[in-house]
Amino acid sequence: MSLMLNESVVSKNQIIISISRMICFRQLLARMFMMALATTLTSCSTPRAIQISAAPAIADERTYLAGVCAELSKSWPANRTVNIVCHGHSVPAGYAKTPAVRTFDAYPFLLHRGLNDRFPHAVVNVIVTAIGGENSEQGAKRFARDVVSLRPDVVTIDYSLNDRKIGLARSETAWRAMIEEALAHHIKIILLTPTGDLSARLADPNDPLNRHAELVRRLAREYHVGLADSLAQFENYARNGGQLSDLMAQVNHPNRKGHELVAAQLLNWFPLPHQKS
Repeated sequence: MSLMLNESVVSKNQIIISISRMICFRQLLARMFMMALATTLTSCSTPRAIQISAAPAIADERTYLAGVCAELSKSWPANRTVNIVCHGHSVPAGYAKTPAVRTFDAYPFLLHRGLNDRFPHAVVNVIVTAIGGENSEQGAKRFARDVVSLRPDVVTIDYSLNDRKIGLARSETAWRAMIEEALAHHIKIILLTPTGDLSARLADPNDPLNRHAELVRRLAREYHVGLADSLAQFENYARNGGQLSDLMAQVNHPNRKGHELVAAQLLNWFPLPHQKS
């Protein structure tokens, strides 16, 4: 009999212990829930610093080509040849009133001369790989062969005048292909918006020339590369009382005066080292 009573007492004690453990466990869960709730409420009510990436922006023309300008500033025997490639259509190719080609009035030559004046100890090659009548799709197909193979320090890309014939979507694909290939080879890039066209309605933002110019600006911001906004310079000239025809050799090709505006924009990207600040 005493053995049965002892077993009964043990059994009751075990039940009591089990119930106590369950109560403690539930209390523990309740505390954890309250702590989690308090943390959630605190995080919702307390302002937190959120890191937001900076908006896409065009590269800083004071510093983007700092490495290239440092090379241009060196004297023999410490210097080396700096290669700049101008890729595009008939405008960088130098076409004036077709079929006349005025190489020494075109912006690649004017850029070359300007760099020589600014960096008199530099050995600079400005190489023109432009082809008249070509669009960006055609230029992208030969980009590796004709541009990257030259191992340029800088490449300029200028296709928007002719890209109106293939449309924005195809143009964007081709421009992206060239930009990304250049970046993959650590080549600095300056994108150019189109020069003027007497047949365009420059006051109309929906005119194809303006829309292609805006595409180029957007890509320069997105890829954080250089931009020479040729069209903006042509528009500013007309806005300040000039005639767009003053800048044109024919309806879609600039004359020397027009090319000088483009070259000045490009030269802004090559400051002397002491001009950075």
